Amino acid sequence: MQAYARGLSALAAIAALTAASAAMADIRIGFTGVLSGPQAALGQDQYDGLMLGIEQLGGSLGGQKAVVIREDDQLKPDVGAQIVQKFIEKDKVDAIVGLGFSNVLMAELRRIKESGVVAISTNAGPAPIAGRMCLPNLFVLGWQNDSMSEAMGKYVKDQGYKRAYLMSSNYQAGKDKLAGFKRFYGAAPADEIYTQLGQLDYSAEISRMQSAGPDALFVFYTGGVGVNFVRQLRQAGLMEKLPFFSESLIDSNTLAALKDQATGAIYGTPWATTLDNPQNRKFVEAFKAKYGRLPSEYAVGGYDAAYLLDAAVKQLDGKLGDSRKLAAAVKAAGASFPSVRGSFRFNTNNMPVQNLYAYQVVKNGENVDVKQLATVFTDHQDAYVADCPMK
Repeated sequence: MQAYARGLSALAAIAALTAASAAMADIRIGFTGVLSGPQAALGQDQYDGLMLGIEQLGGSLGGQKAVVIREDDQLKPDVGAQIVQKFIEKDKVDAIVGLGFSNVLMAELRRIKESGVVAISTNAGPAPIAGRMCLPNLFVLGWQNDSMSEAMGKYVKDQGYKRAYLMSSNYQAGKDKLAGFKRFYGAAPADEIYTQLGQLDYSAEISRMQSAGPDALFVFYTGGVGVNFVRQLRQAGLMEKLPFFSESLIDSNTLAALKDQATGAIYGTPWATTLDNPQNRKFVEAFKAKYGRLPSEYAVGGYDAAYLLDAAVKQLDGKLGDSRKLAAAVKAAGASFPSVRGSFRFNTNNMPVQNLYAYQVVKNGENVDVKQLATVFTDHQDAYVADCPMK
């Protein structure tokens, strides 16, 4: 009997240790984004922002040691879908962060929906997932695709431009961007041109645009593609003559490449290095010290994701394993975690509600800087929230 009792005691001790170990299990994060090719800087910034946030939180999220598994989707929808499947089935992640461009995210959507795993997009916010295809476990921490273009549409209208010419890459995000611009511009554009995703030579399109005689130009081109476009526009002598508006084109990476070639460009954004709040000052200083460059709005998404997950896991007292509970905690934490943007919350469709600004690139001695021209929207919500069945 004594041996039996000792056996029971040993089993109870093992069970207690197992339960304690489960309660203190690592939190496993899968990061996926474009980490190669002309758009690699966008994915790298998201990853660097995430890792900086985790480092500042002591390598943990909500007191749980954070393990991050990184993958490159190569800007290919099929590769992105395979990565998400690997994260879910093999790596057993608690959350997925990043999720790439809109065309990649749309290809990943089915697996995210079926698995129930918490997914946090730090870049893409395509219109379908803001509306009828919204999911309780998918959160857009960057922006709904239309939103920054909506800000530019309103700003361009308010400046009195009547014949704006619109250009973008031909994929889901590009279509969302121009739709957003037109929604608040309120007039027919001089023309609306879609170019091949990843295209680098725009000489033919620039000539066509000149022939149309617009009084303003709005474009959506990112990363190295955006750099090429601005350089070709300046070579054509148009940066000095034609008011130039954009979104997601001007960031710390493209400014480092363009320097004063981007002077005068006006862009819409929910964030800038100059936003004056304690979390943003901490972020900008730490990012520059660690990586030797200024952060971009893409880095913001990754950095905020770390602090969002930290707040959510704290709500659960570190008890992971139930995806629905983690999703509910992420939703609640969206209104209270310390975002570098200041005011922020998730709408009923898990899209951001945040301020949107107009900024301009200006000369600052031998360098370039950005200055805020206007707060275009305060606590702006996307146009699709009413179509989302979640309430």
